[in-house]
Amino acid sequence: MQNDPIGLMDSGVGGLTVLKEVQRLLPTENTVFLGDQARLPYGPRSVAEVTMFTKQIAQFLRQQAGIKALVIACNTATAAALTTMQQTLPIPVIGVIAPGAQAAVQTTRNHRIGVIATAGTVKSDQYRRDILAAAPNSQIFSVACPEMVTLAEQNDLTTTHAQSVVAANLASLTDKKIDTLVMGCTHFPLLRSAIQRTVGSQVTLVDPGLATAEQAAAILKTHGLLNPATTRGTAQFFTTGETAHFDTLASQWLDQQPTPAKHVSIAQLTTPMEVN
Repeated sequence: MQNDPIGLMDSGVGGLTVLKEVQRLLPTENTVFLGDQARLPYGPRSVAEVTMFTKQIAQFLRQQAGIKALVIACNTATAAALTTMQQTLPIPVIGVIAPGAQAAVQTTRNHRIGVIATAGTVKSDQYRRDILAAAPNSQIFSVACPEMVTLAEQNDLTTTHAQSVVAANLASLTDKKIDTLVMGCTHFPLLRSAIQRTVGSQVTLVDPGLATAEQAAAILKTHGLLNPATTRGTAQFFTTGETAHFDTLASQWLDQQPTPAKHVSIAQLTTPMEVN
């Protein structure tokens, strides 16, 4: 199984920010990524629906690529489905919330932490609970920012319009005296510049993607699943949306030039398949 790929999934293209960190930290690992753009956004959906989508994607990745581990590179899906997936899949399953919460606790100095995420992630309260479990004296200020997901999916990252949307979404945090802000949606690191300008240089931004890649590396090592190869790993891409749009964003955001994405229909995800 050491040569088998790591599977990553997201509701859209934001999870590519997590893949980018995995490729940096584990350059010899093979990876396969699926962005469920046709059913974006996950944030407003119910826990049951997001869990069903996550199960379908995991089944597809296992059947299609024989993945040795699954990274749920989506905060909403992590909040909804991580525990279920860990209990049902025979492979390691890693989410993005716990690593991000731990990174925030290690970063903050005044224990006033902001969290920006989708409505589903904020409603789950998982970041607040994980942060308080590690540092009970923390104060957490959570804000749902669904419009920022749309900006990232449209690759509208540096325009005046993008800056105004980010400023409006983060307005409620400006008087909270936070010193740390968790970008609790994998789309948001793409808007890092606009976010930093809004909250000020005194606030440290936490990208859970890096912490997630570090946790994935540790878990693979513990299970004896690290790829012993000395050459750069391969990467496969799938999307339920438009492949041309996905390819454009992937080529701009990833460090290494990606191979063209293949289209996956919703029917392919919802049709029962045999998996090992």
